[in-house]
Amino acid sequence: MTIHPAGPDTRVKITEGYARLVAREAFLWTWPMVNVYSRRLAFKDLEAPGLMGGIVPVAPPNRLAMLTDYIEPGERMVACPNQDVVYGFGLLALDESPAVLQVPDFAGRFWVYQVVDLRTDSIAGLGAMYGTKPGCYLLAAAGWDEPLPKGITGVFRCPTKTGVVIPRVFQDDSPKDKAAVQQVIAGIDLYPLAEFDGGLKQRDWTALPHFPAHAQGEGETRWVDPRTIFDILPAVLKDAPPLPGEAARYGELLAVLEAAEKYPDLKAVMIDEAVKADREVVQPMFEFRNWGIPLPYNWSTVDNGAATGTDYFTRTALAKSNIFVNKANETKYFYQDRDASGARLNGDRRYSVTFPKDELPPVKGFWSLTLYDTHHFFHPNELNRYSLGTKNRGLRANPDGSLTLYVQPDPPDDEWRDNWLPSPRGQDFSLYERSYWPDEAITSGRWSPPPVQPM
Repeated sequence: MTIHPAGPDTRVKITEGYARLVAREAFLWTWPMVNVYSRRLAFKDLEAPGLMGGIVPVAPPNRLAMLTDYIEPGERMVACPNQDVVYGFGLLALDESPAVLQVPDFAGRFWVYQVVDLRTDSIAGLGAMYGTKPGCYLLAAAGWDEPLPKGITGVFRCPTKTGVVIPRVFQDDSPKDKAAVQQVIAGIDLYPLAEFDGGLKQRDWTALPHFPAHAQGEGETRWVDPRTIFDILPAVLKDAPPLPGEAARYGELLAVLEAAEKYPDLKAVMIDEAVKADREVVQPMFEFRNWGIPLPYNWSTVDNGAATGTDYFTRTALAKSNIFVNKANETKYFYQDRDASGARLNGDRRYSVTFPKDELPPVKGFWSLTLYDTHHFFHPNELNRYSLGTKNRGLRANPDGSLTLYVQPDPPDDEWRDNWLPSPRGQDFSLYERSYWPDEAITSGRWSPPPVQPM
């Protein structure tokens, strides 16, 4: 019986064309993993949880930081932020230690914790939709087998050493609720297992230190650099063992990376190919209209957010345009770049989005319609309003019971001002509908958003 080699023979000299081919494909399928791993490297030396630039929650590995209100418009570290929840953010380094994640009693308030691995796939079900009990949950690497400490409510294992934790806690736009949520979020925390004392700790998140902001422009912080990606890839691949069927893909890439270390000219052409792939393959994924499952009225969606596995195209498209999405049963996302006629959404025009009577997004949690500028961030406006939905108590229904939201640069008549979602005058923008804890009508595809009508 002939025994075939398990992978490439690394002694074999390879051609420039082959190195380019492997480099181009690798740039696509490793992009999300490099994105997450680069964030771990960026925050590994922080001394404590805090706010980057006074805005963004960041923390050293195996810890998290919580906001105490909605994220501010100046945030540039994660595209497509949400103005319906109080966010937290933490990075896992499970090769250093398991981590304890606290779940307080949310007393009927909607909440969900996103816990994903290096690939951005979910590894834990923690949230209102799961009926999760308050307690302390352990996040551990797949191979961790130490005795479980007394007082741990449950355990979730991660197939990669690096991961991300993002708590989301619903808050409406009233001063009363903004005050009430503070007591709830004080029970949220993440810390190494060695600090676990058997009970829930309390944390005053209003007292976080401020760190200098990363240099940033109008777009998201650049976490994946095609000029340096091949330097970081060996560590990334070691962090995330191959999924079933990926062993040959890993072997091929590692063999080419080894050759590139021996031959600088070969590495130079791989970098050149990565730069091209960034421009020609990954950059177009930023635009929602270029990917996703097509829906009526030019909306689109995906069904496998945070569960992409080896669906490399969708995984990278999500990571490029709006990384860290929840699983579909936790949140369903609908994307829109165009109006009902197919024209690009632009702040020089006025639009209406009308939900017929009894046809608001069917959810058990909440829903919202958010507007993002051309960089997928909030464009500052006089109302500091970037989304409309469940959180807005002043929305006014039409006489027939339908609900119309007005998307335009100038305010509508005073009686409809609470239904106004300001758009950036003269600039292209996108709309984004979130349905948290969606009903079966959404997850089955029977419901999708109404048209964006030019007025």
